[in-house]
Amino acid sequence: MSLLKEIKTNQDIKNLTRSDLDLLAFEIRERIIDVVSKRGGHLASSLGAVELTIAMHRVFDFPKDTLVWDVGHQSYAHKLLTGREDSFDTLRSFKGISGFTKMSESPYDGFTVGHASTSISAGLGISIGKCLTQNKSKVVAVIGDGSLTAGLAYEALNQAGDLKKDLIVILNDNEMSISPNVGALSSFLSRTLSASYLQQMRKGFGEFLKSLPKIGFDIYRFVKKSEGSFKTFVTPGMLFEAFEFNYFGPIDGHNLNHLIDILHNIKTTNEPVLLHVMTKKGKGYEPAEKNPIYFHGVGAFDIKTGNGTKKIKKVPTYTEVFGSTMLKLAQKNKKIVAVTAAMPEGTGLADFAEQFPDRFFDVGIAEQHAVTFAAGLATQGLKPVVAIYSTFLQRAYDQILHDVCIDYHNVVFAIDRGGIVGEDGPTHHGLFDYAYLRSIPNITIMAPKDENELGRMLTTAMEHKGPISIRYPRGNGEGVELDENMESIEIGKAELLEPESIEIDCDVLLIAIGHSVVEAIKAIKKLKENNITCALINARFVKPLDKDLILMMAKKVGKVITIEDHVLDSGFGSAVLELFADNNLLDVKIKRIGINDCFVEHGPQEVLRYEYGIDSTAIYSAVENIIKI
Repeated sequence: MSLLKEIKTNQDIKNLTRSDLDLLAFEIRERIIDVVSKRGGHLASSLGAVELTIAMHRVFDFPKDTLVWDVGHQSYAHKLLTGREDSFDTLRSFKGISGFTKMSESPYDGFTVGHASTSISAGLGISIGKCLTQNKSKVVAVIGDGSLTAGLAYEALNQAGDLKKDLIVILNDNEMSISPNVGALSSFLSRTLSASYLQQMRKGFGEFLKSLPKIGFDIYRFVKKSEGSFKTFVTPGMLFEAFEFNYFGPIDGHNLNHLIDILHNIKTTNEPVLLHVMTKKGKGYEPAEKNPIYFHGVGAFDIKTGNGTKKIKKVPTYTEVFGSTMLKLAQKNKKIVAVTAAMPEGTGLADFAEQFPDRFFDVGIAEQHAVTFAAGLATQGLKPVVAIYSTFLQRAYDQILHDVCIDYHNVVFAIDRGGIVGEDGPTHHGLFDYAYLRSIPNITIMAPKDENELGRMLTTAMEHKGPISIRYPRGNGEGVELDENMESIEIGKAELLEPESIEIDCDVLLIAIGHSVVEAIKAIKKLKENNITCALINARFVKPLDKDLILMMAKKVGKVITIEDHVLDSGFGSAVLELFADNNLLDVKIKRIGINDCFVEHGPQEVLRYEYGIDSTAIYSAVENIIKI
């Protein structure tokens, strides 16, 4: 009989014997591996956090107590233990359960997450909120997967230590973070020093020393310093003690008995505590243990071999084309440097890092720093290329505006994962970059229709003086032939793809940008079968627009549809509407196709493009409707 299937609440976990918990951990890993092998997902991190998750649910009273995960990469075991075992097969599928924690999905999910390093800030806010409302339940924030490389985490640690409020932070250190190996001595000391009677004795003794007249406070400071020196000598906790956190660890994150004991001990504290646990990323599945980077976020795979099961396409991805083009350009131009935020593989820069180690900079999960760092590089005559996913670049808006664009620095933004991304859902779709960049002066914004145009735009960016961005989608290219020598594109110059001559009359003008050009071409082929002819402009540039071509064709045709893989508010279509208004082109009928005012859920890209009305089917219908007007 399966233990996992019987778990519906925390009480069910508490009713198990400790010997049963190891079997439960095994069943959880088997279930996670089985589902992720079919659905894809964040495997290695979740496998590494199984025992920690069981121990937390054993000790604390969730959801009365609040559990906040950082990013959510580690939360699959949590989902299985909180009433979602039956629906776990729908993980990351359209209308299925999310790959991250989500407050609307379960009361056990204390905070909706998706971007790194938010857990301590959110946890502290929840803790203060509980204090103000006389709620004495606990708050546990779990952080890991390198999230302590982001400044946000330290800002939260700083305030939490200063306020000295009740907050438990668990650093799940899976060797992708900051600490040395676990030692038996440090594990023993952490469990011993965290015992409740010692904590009470320590606190009482401290108050006694401070009460001594004249010399009491000085003695207290000396004792605290001596205690800190001892703990620093045998543990790596000096950093967290400096933030006024009571530090325990490192402790073996796969030893359930030790985890449960120490969690019971620190549960009784009423001050900031940081528990440092060491786990193995990919624990329990050999391929993931050997290659945790690949299995961090993986597609469907064969469980026996660990090899991907999707058919390998010969068509390169946009990311791969970006990476290979960067290599070619960097070989010719020694001023080109690459900057990324903890994503060398994800952004296609791994080969660049290997060939040009002195010109490659991985700054960790610190997008704000990456952008300002690049601006500094640019002041010295270098050409920095900042490669970051669209959704993560949002975190550096202030730095783009103030540190790059005001002084017109030569920084290139390579914005990967633009548009609908897929199964990771609303926190990862890159649907806002046109909007948050378009209003900033001095920046040029490009988006290619295919992988060859991406190469040409990268070449253009290297020749351009001033801030410039290239936004491209996740996934394979269109299979077009790549030019051996990539020629640059004139800034602000669109291209007329249909018809062959501007003299040919058309029923509707389509103006598309980026991946949407491909969808427009598909729609045009079907429309021709019904004797409906469309002109098609590949805009190439969101800023500046090709005013001459767009205005001329709009006046000639009279009916216009703009198409973008982006939100409608302040997007590409809005830029075209502004162009028409500024030039008194008010009698043209216009329809905008894009994402309405909503957050897009998780699911396959093709499904989402259809569901949210930005694919060729939606374009076809829009053309039919505007013709009737």
